[in-house]
Amino acid sequence: MERNGTTNINMKSKLIHGLALLLISALTYGQGQQNYKPTKENLEAREWFNEAKFGLFVHWGVYSILGDGEWVMNNQNIAIDAYEKLPGFFNPTEFNADEWVKMAKDAGMKYITITSRHHDGFSMFDTKASPYNIVDSTPYGRDVLKELAEACKKEDIKLFFYYSLLDWNKDDYFPRGRTGKDIPGRNQGDWDKYIEFMKLQLTELLTNYGEIGGIWFDGYWDQTILSVPNEEKSGKLQLDWHLDEIYTLIHTLQPQCLIGNNHHIAPIEGEDFQMFEKDLPGNNTTGFGTDASDIGQLPFEVCETINGSWGFNLQDKKHKSEKELIHYVIKAAGYGSNLLLNVGPMPNGKIQEEHVQSLKQIGDWLQKNGETIYGASEGPISPTKEMATTQKGKKIYVHILDQNNKIFIKDFEGKIKSISMFKGDKPLVYQNNKFGLLVQIPESEINPIDTIVEITLK
Repeated sequence: MERNGTTNINMKSKLIHGLALLLISALTYGQGQQNYKPTKENLEAREWFNEAKFGLFVHWGVYSILGDGEWVMNNQNIAIDAYEKLPGFFNPTEFNADEWVKMAKDAGMKYITITSRHHDGFSMFDTKASPYNIVDSTPYGRDVLKELAEACKKEDIKLFFYYSLLDWNKDDYFPRGRTGKDIPGRNQGDWDKYIEFMKLQLTELLTNYGEIGGIWFDGYWDQTILSVPNEEKSGKLQLDWHLDEIYTLIHTLQPQCLIGNNHHIAPIEGEDFQMFEKDLPGNNTTGFGTDASDIGQLPFEVCETINGSWGFNLQDKKHKSEKELIHYVIKAAGYGSNLLLNVGPMPNGKIQEEHVQSLKQIGDWLQKNGETIYGASEGPISPTKEMATTQKGKKIYVHILDQNNKIFIKDFEGKIKSISMFKGDKPLVYQNNKFGLLVQIPESEINPIDTIVEITLK
């Protein structure tokens, strides 16, 4: 899922790109919160987010009944009237918010981001904006987001809400975007009414559930124009998302609330963190990811799946190994980024046992090695297949991922005080000259998942 040898983007290029972005956004739809100046509370929240490093993503909705992922309505072109039968079967009696939060906390996660409304238009919370929600349209009749908010507060876990900008169900999501075009039963509507609907729902999410860590937007790309290759990257839209109004509303209701938008382009004014879907920052192995030239200066978050799916998929056998998942945590931190790792709960409200076990394995590793991850910044070299580095003050942590007993860091800068194994007291043999730093590691210290060397600078 990642490329090797990606270089850090220097500050000058970031500033130039930022100025160019402001010029482009002034000429296209989608301009964000104009003249946005983060509050003290917001800046403090960004600092917390920067240090958190690990969160739980939850994709859950009535689509879980079909066991074919969260895009099943689009992928199978299920008619509106047929899909609207699903809530009548949705009765997740095994859902336990306290168990979910404990699982996340034991995994070393500091926050949870859950789908409040996905592209199918079904709301997983008690909303007055539409009866098409978990309280009014299911036999379960309970607000799972309310229960999760209460459980998170008890355990000091921050709660973020995923919110889909696009909607395959509502008539007012019109004109249609790039997806859902062949779903039968979709009618014409009023775009301005759709914007008001979203603002009403966001107001509910930010006033009825206590302090919210952030809003995680998705679907912006559905309205991007693709008349020429790669035009999606320009951010040009066929319709105005009214982001100025939406972002201002959020920051007015809860100034500390962080805004992220999964649009795959450079940050838009008013956003507080930049996200990268299924790719490390600066990598674009998916083809829809964020290019290196679009990386901004906001806090980073990478989102990834444990298997190959976001929503529950009965046939998904692409389960990542313990080693792969831990390496993703390490590499994300090596870019100075959080990792938001996804689970797709089953329709009964339980999380797949394989996912629970994966999270436990990561939690056990973080119990021993979390000091090299939490609160750490990116290290002196960007992650590769073989190595990643993180740094805290005068401590540099070198994570050796390929079980090599030698590491070489070209053109290493900094005066070395000592080099040892992480949590070890015996110095390691090393050479540091004009070519770089070479460190020898005893074979007995090599770990099959991650060997950590600690470099202390003077």
